[in-house]
Amino acid sequence: MSRIAVVVVVVLVVVVLAGGVFLAAFDIPPPTARVERVIPNDRFAE
Repeated sequence: MSRIAVVVVVVLVVVVLAGGVFLAAFDIPPPTARVERVIPNDRFAE
């Protein structure tokens, strides 16, 4: 049973490290859509 636990832990560590390398190396493009909202003046306290 402990051998299976060791294998599961090793697989989890490899997956986490691979995910970290992927996020560090992958160039995620920023959103390019412009968002404009009209905020009524009633929402601002004077």
